[in-house]
Amino acid sequence: MAERRLIGLGTWIDKLAWTIVEREKSLGRSLEMLRTEAGIAASGFVHIGSMSDSVRAYAVSLALRNLGYNSEMVQFADDMDGLRSVPAEIPKEYEKYLLQPVSLIPDPFGCHESYAVHMENMLLEVLSKAGIEAKLYRGYSMYGEGALKKQITQILSNWRKIGEMIEALTGQQKFRTMLPYFPLCSSCGRIYTTHADSFDEKTGRVHYVCKGVGIKKRWFDGCGYDGEADVSKAEGKLSWKVEWAARWAALDVRFEAYGKDLADSVKVNDWVCRNILGFEPPMHVQYELFLDESRRKISKSRGVSVFTPNAWYSYASPQSLILLLLKRIKGTRVVSPSLIPALMNELDALARQYYSGKGDQRRTGLYQYVYLLNPPKDPPNTIPYNLLVFLASLSPQGREIDFILSKLKRYGYRVDEQAEERAKMALNYYRSFGQPAAEKLALEGSVKTAVAEVAEAVKRAPDADRLQSMVFEIARKHEIKPQTLFQTLYRILLGQDSGPRFATFVVEDLGRERAYELIRSCLA
Repeated sequence: MAERRLIGLGTWIDKLAWTIVEREKSLGRSLEMLRTEAGIAASGFVHIGSMSDSVRAYAVSLALRNLGYNSEMVQFADDMDGLRSVPAEIPKEYEKYLLQPVSLIPDPFGCHESYAVHMENMLLEVLSKAGIEAKLYRGYSMYGEGALKKQITQILSNWRKIGEMIEALTGQQKFRTMLPYFPLCSSCGRIYTTHADSFDEKTGRVHYVCKGVGIKKRWFDGCGYDGEADVSKAEGKLSWKVEWAARWAALDVRFEAYGKDLADSVKVNDWVCRNILGFEPPMHVQYELFLDESRRKISKSRGVSVFTPNAWYSYASPQSLILLLLKRIKGTRVVSPSLIPALMNELDALARQYYSGKGDQRRTGLYQYVYLLNPPKDPPNTIPYNLLVFLASLSPQGREIDFILSKLKRYGYRVDEQAEERAKMALNYYRSFGQPAAEKLALEGSVKTAVAEVAEAVKRAPDADRLQSMVFEIARKHEIKPQTLFQTLYRILLGQDSGPRFATFVVEDLGRERAYELIRSCLA
């Protein structure tokens, strides 16, 4: 069988970038700039799910560059959208701004020119901390500068045809009788309560009446105002069913991923892009959503939690979060605090594979993308994260970091700035969530027998040196590599494959009784 050619660094990101290039070649379009896009709803707090669009689009842009093509990632802020609900951490008094464009609502924290700019800057900040470059386009500015006027005119001039197609593709009928455009009511300042019923192509003006609308099982009365909106200004916005198409064509976007909940909108936008605007829509991939522990979609409207990137950064490195977002694009993900130690451990394992030169090429390629194709020249200090959390649980109040670092030095680990930073993150994790749950291993055969004997040795060995020797003796007795037995024991006690000297850790820090209980729990 012929060996399969490795594309780029061998990851799904490289394969996707190659597919984009081949598609663009087949379409006969210019390859001078291959632009990727990610959207951000500026109506609520940034969470891991909303950040994932940006990270993936940027990774694809990097892969395109790695294949030899110019590429940039466009970050489009949907800040002409109306505020549909008040997020948990925003004052309830903001109810008075519901359905007003978020770009025209004051910043509740008083530090930016508007609600939208505050939320947009939160995203730019978390992306910057991860090393991601984003070229921000604001919907409010795009509409206000007339950058979408050509596309809006084409769409509204064909609104009846589009309304028929929306019904055919999605079953939604409302755009059979109204334009897919929401004027900003000049009287009450709301945007979704208006019903646009005609468009004058010569003047570029839309006629509307503010009638009211039902959103999230709540009815919002219209004020009855009868007026017009200029489509070359920020006096309204396109419906989501067609807005993607307008900006893809205006910005010459060649790739954008989307969540499965937006599949119908993508179908309509692709059709509009191709058949009304004369622009072949960008290539897409569909991804599953991030869920919280209750298996609900992580939502910007429910406020701040561990699932915000900034909160994550207090517990773990930005690279561990990027790893979560780039490991794969398919499949629903349940995000919980237990993921943080697991991803830190996986990141360390990838580092060992990459710097040893012996790792699987796809895995080492993933490691390079986690560092945005610029991994550290020297191997990072990969002190086991679970060990740090355990030491945090023992540390005396007020001297936590000094205690952890002194223990690390005694165990023989390199103590430097990286070690101190890791210790601080692990301490934050312990304070918020406690220790990670012990791993329940399914042991079999000689390994299970050997582990049972180690449990008894933990109880009866006179000291740490003798216990360490007994583990080696047990491994030889059962013809098991000592490394295999020690890895199994570390996984039982710490949830990872390595740790400090086993016997010293058990006798002086973990405690014999606790070690015995953990080991025996895997033998039941």
